[in-house]
Amino acid sequence: MGMSDYIEKGNVQETPVGYTISVIGGKWKMLIIYLLAENQTVRFNDLKRKIGAITYKTLSSQLKELEADGMVIRKEYPQVPPKVEYSLTQKAETLLPVLEQLCEWGLNNYNK
Repeated sequence: MGMSDYIEKGNVQETPVGYTISVIGGKWKMLIIYLLAENQTVRFNDLKRKIGAITYKTLSSQLKELEADGMVIRKEYPQVPPKVEYSLTQKAETLLPVLEQLCEWGLNNYNK
């Protein structure tokens, strides 16, 4: 189904593309998913280091949203200092072929 099949809804957010963008849209979510796919399980500070420019507050917020949307698993270990690890859900892994296509598009169009 294409977007034209959903025109009668009158609101793009009520379409599959609207849902998809609400889950993965924004500046950081796809990058977080990419890094989790590449590294399997990642601790919060390691994720922050790999991304670089993101603030702790923003990273925390984006991870909470991804977790709420069923894309990320947060595993907390009861120890001192606290240890929290993040990984992708099976739902998020179904998005990886699309992410690969986006990476390929970037490779073909970067600096052109």
